Amino acid sequence: RKVLAAVPDGNPGYKPHEKCMAAMDLCWHIVSSEIFFLNAVADGQLVMSESKRPDNIRTSQDAVKWYEENLPPAVARVRSLSGDALLKVMGFAGIIEMPAVNWLHLEANHVIHHRGQLSVYLRPMGGKVPGIYGPSGDEPMKM
Repeated sequence: RKVLAAVPDGNPGYKPHEKCMAAMDLCWHIVSSEIFFLNAVADGQLVMSESKRPDNIRTSQDAVKWYEENLPPAVARVRSLSGDALLKVMGFAGIIEMPAVNWLHLEANHVIHHRGQLSVYLRPMGGKVPGIYGPSGDEPMKM
C-alpha cells in the first residue's frame, strides 16, 4: 500500500523502458491481481478475466482506494476456507496445476516482485521511496 500511495500523480504513463508497464497500469496490475488470486482460491478455480485498468482508476490514490475496499472481503473469503479447500488442486490455462494454498504463495511472490518494480519507478517519477521492510533513503529509521 505504501509503495502504491507513493506514486506521484501527473505522469501515469511513465515507464523507464519501452518494454515496461506504465506506472498506473502497474499499480492496477498489482492490486487487481492480488484480489483476482484471493477470489480465485476462494472460488476454487482460476478463470481468466479482463485485466485492463478501468477508466475510473486514474491515480495511485484511486488504486489504493479500490484495493482497500476489495482486499478485506477477499481475505475474509480465503480465511473462511477449510483445509481441504486449500489443498484442492487448481489448474491454470492448462499450463500448471497445484494446490490452492500454493497459488496464494505464488501471488505473494508476484506482488513482492511488482512492488519492487514499482518502487524503482518512484524516484525517476519525482516521488519518494517509502520504507518497505525497514528504512529507505527517503524514509529513514526514526530512533
